[in-house]
Amino acid sequence: MKVELFIPCYIDQFAPQVGKATLELLERLGCEVSYNPLFTCCGQTAYQQGYTQEASEVAQKCLQDLNTEASYIVCPSPSCVGMLRKSMAELLGKTLPAHYAQIQRKALDLSEFLTEVLRIKRVDGAELAGKAMYLMSCAGKHECGITDAPTRLLKNIKGLELLEVPDKEVCCGAGGTFGMRFPALASAMAEQKVDNALFAEADYIISSEVSCLLHIQSYLEKQGRNIKCLHLAEALLS
Repeated sequence: MKVELFIPCYIDQFAPQVGKATLELLERLGCEVSYNPLFTCCGQTAYQQGYTQEASEVAQKCLQDLNTEASYIVCPSPSCVGMLRKSMAELLGKTLPAHYAQIQRKALDLSEFLTEVLRIKRVDGAELAGKAMYLMSCAGKHECGITDAPTRLLKNIKGLELLEVPDKEVCCGAGGTFGMRFPALASAMAEQKVDNALFAEADYIISSEVSCLLHIQSYLEKQGRNIKCLHLAEALLS
């Protein structure tokens, strides 16, 4: 199966190991993966901040750079998939390119692709000892309809105990640009997530959304807490 790998700009800049893990995972599962090195950004951050003209220009370039000949466009970030499938239509309106419908149909978050297309229940060889709290992506749930796909995969990692924690559907405070605009409130929301993880004695906090992990990791480091943050792709390659 031919797959176009869509790596968001913030993963490229701040968590390149997640992009590499996604590529390795897809290849391990038998996919023929392509990636356009000219790809930059989908325009999500500018759009959220209200810079519609700038976001439109970036979004148009994004759509030009994506390969519509691939069977699917796979991305390790539900929020960027939501931008491709939903927000770009709102942003670009009548200026959408003719091939947008193909991109909208083919764009999938990594967890969706693994569970709905490849029908993966367990990644052979995946093994991670310890306890983990899953950090739900708000964008994944509300924009892409992703609820239990990541946890179904995590539950089948050998040696990993997936914990049930309170307030699992409550935002962690990252919320796109929310964390930058309201840092005190965002920090308090991160504290709630970390307190839940500490109470449950979690060794890991795992999410399919890197922006959430970066937000939580920053709080953990400031508090000197010894909990490791992992992306879903990294956990499945463990």
